[in-house]
Amino acid sequence: MSVHKDVKVVTTHILSEMKLKGEKIAMLTAYDYSLARLVDQAGVDVILVGDSASNVMAGYETTLPITLDNMIYHAASVVRAVKRALVVVDLPFGTYQGNSKEALNSAIRIMKETGAHSVKLEGGAEVSESITRILSAGIPVMGHLGLTPQSIHKFGTYVVRAKNKEEAERLKNDAKLLEELGCFGIVIEKVPAKLAKEVALSVKIPVIGIGAGGGVDGQVLVLHDMLGITQEFSPRFLRRYNNLAAEIDGAVKSYINDVRTLDFPNEKEQY
Repeated sequence: MSVHKDVKVVTTHILSEMKLKGEKIAMLTAYDYSLARLVDQAGVDVILVGDSASNVMAGYETTLPITLDNMIYHAASVVRAVKRALVVVDLPFGTYQGNSKEALNSAIRIMKETGAHSVKLEGGAEVSESITRILSAGIPVMGHLGLTPQSIHKFGTYVVRAKNKEEAERLKNDAKLLEELGCFGIVIEKVPAKLAKEVALSVKIPVIGIGAGGGVDGQVLVLHDMLGITQEFSPRFLRRYNNLAAEIDGAVKSYINDVRTLDFPNEKEQY
């Protein structure tokens, strides 16, 4: 029997079992109650309350402006909707880098105030102290390597990472380090597929890819991108499973027209 079909509640342990049995993990973002409920009911394994909320929910150009309070608001909304999926919450920029005590406090606030199951943070060796401290409090941690959007100003671009040998070696070492520290999984973003597969095979913990090819243990996409709500973002790795922007546009225009032509509300739609 397959692991994911039998399970009523997805845990970090279930994800490990899925990797062991070669079952791929499906992960999507969500930021509000209504959409999280639909995503969870559809049977996704992991819901990421991503700091991508900064872009898709708040309209910022980068993930940097979103605050811990913002993330807690979004995560609490998602958790209230979810019955089955494992909920992972991003620690936003400035809440864990360079200060492990602050990292622990940030993670504790997320867990206490949202009811989420785990946190995610970007980086490898440079954030190892923060990861260790969070784990010491019994809070599950997911890592994030490759393209780390919170470091956009350091890189200056969102291009594919780890194409050169030195950066590829560092990524492999960081993945092993995250596993040794005790992370339950790693997201790898926008790196060559061959390298991502190598990393997934080198560690026992699940590796979830975004723009990292099919040789990893699972995939994650931003919900608003894959549903076609956002239109201005079209990287190679994004497959649009719907075109909700066009559907919403059509529905709103029909509504406006019905209001103006007195078609809505009709006799059955009033008291």
